Amino acid sequence: MQDRRWWLAAALSGALVVIAGAFAAHALEGQLTPRLAAAFETGVRYQAWHTLALLAVLAWRSSVRLPGQRLAMGLWAAGIALFSGSLYAMALSGVTRLGVITPIGGTLMIGGWLALAAAILRAPPRG
Repeated sequence: MQDRRWWLAAALSGALVVIAGAFAAHALEGQLTPRLAAAFETGVRYQAWHTLALLAVLAWRSSVRLPGQRLAMGLWAAGIALFSGSLYAMALSGVTRLGVITPIGGTLMIGGWLALAAAILRAPPRG
């Protein structure tokens, strides 16, 4: 299987999305301030979208391999770790200073989308 590690990472990220979402809805309900609860939910939402993006690029790579696809996936994975991870840690610990990490993760996520756009622009036209 090509990209086995990427598929595994996407599958584990998807599982974590469900776990984190259920945890927020049940175990954390009423335990966090509204601001921290919203931060946690934002982390879950962004992780979910970028996990789906990883899966889409992996599926695309099975038929069309372009330079830049792996870079986009790597930037998204790092972005998930820093963006969503910092929001989870901030919400669970109450240490709001962890929020300084969040924009770095967001920037990596944006970079992933721009890397994907560059890969598409560099690709020879098909069909």
